[in-house]
Amino acid sequence: MKRRPLAAAGPTRRAGLLAAFGLVLVRSTCAAEPTRVVLATATPGGGFPAFGDAFAAAIRAADPELAIETRASGGSAENIGLLRAGRVDLALVQGEYAYPALAEPGGLTVLAPMYPSPGLFAVPAASPIRAVEDLRGRTVVLGTHKSGLTVMGRSALQASGLDPERDIRPILLAQAGDGPPMVRDGHADALWGGGLGWPGFLAMAQAPGGARFFGPSEAGIARLAQPGAALQRLIVPPGSFPGQSAAIETVGSWSLVLARPGFEADTAYRIVRALARADMVARHPQGADSHPKNLSGLVPATQLNPGTRRYLGETGVVVR
Repeated sequence: MKRRPLAAAGPTRRAGLLAAFGLVLVRSTCAAEPTRVVLATATPGGGFPAFGDAFAAAIRAADPELAIETRASGGSAENIGLLRAGRVDLALVQGEYAYPALAEPGGLTVLAPMYPSPGLFAVPAASPIRAVEDLRGRTVVLGTHKSGLTVMGRSALQASGLDPERDIRPILLAQAGDGPPMVRDGHADALWGGGLGWPGFLAMAQAPGGARFFGPSEAGIARLAQPGAALQRLIVPPGSFPGQSAAIETVGSWSLVLARPGFEADTAYRIVRALARADMVARHPQGADSHPKNLSGLVPATQLNPGTRRYLGETGVVVR
C-alpha cells in the first residue's frame, strides 16, 4: 500500500504554528527576566546610598536573576512611610526608626542587617574643639531632616548636657553630602554622623589637615546605652580613620534592611541567600556586618521576614 505524502501546511495551520512558536518565545523571554526589587536608600552623599549601591551590585553578582533597583529618598523616616504604603519593596532604616516601627502593627519585617552606626562628631584636626562641651555656642551640622542619624545626634547632645536647639547652632541639610564642605570652608564648626564607612567621615578624614573624631560624654553614653534601648555602647577601634591612634567610645545602633508588608517570602529567601555568599566585604567598608547571621541577637524571630527566618533556620543560626 502506497503511503500518501504529507500535505503541506495550509495558511490556517501555518498561522497556528507561528502563533504557538511566538508564545513559546514570549514565555522564554519572560522566564529570563530577573526578579526586580525596589530598595529605598536616602539622600545623595550619605552612607545609605553607598551601602545600597554595594548591596545591589553584590546581590546581582551572586544571583543574576535578582535585580535590586536603588531609589533615593529623604532617609529613614520617609522610608518607613514608603514601605507601609507599598511604594518600595525594601528600605534602609536607622535603628532609631527601625525598632519602634517594627514594634508597631503594620507588617514591616526585617530582611537583613546592615551595619552598626557608631555616632561621632568630626572636626578639623586643627580645631580647638575636643569634646562635646566644646560645641556649646558652635555651629554643628546634625544631618538631613528625616535621617535617623539626626535623631541620634540630638540625643547625644542632650544626654551630654547640651540642648540641641539652644546650646548649639544646628544645621539641617537637604542632602547629606553637603555637610563636609560646610565644615571645611568654615561655615560650620563640627559635623555629626555615623558609621565607619560613612562618606561624610571619610571626606573629613581625607581632607588636607585631617580630622578629629569624638563621641558623647561618658555620662551621656551611660544615659543612652540603657538595657533594652535602641542605642548601645560601641567602640571605634584605633585606625578606623586616618590619623586616629586611640579607640573612641560612643553609642550607636544597628541599621537594618526592612521589607514592606507582604513582601514575598520566596524572594526574601533568595536575596538573603545571595547576600550570604556575596562579596560585600570587597564592596563596602562594613560589608562583613551585613551577613545574615548577624541578625542573631539584634531582633526577635517574630520580626524577621519568613524568607529570612527560613534561610537562618536552614543554616543553623538561632534567632529567638
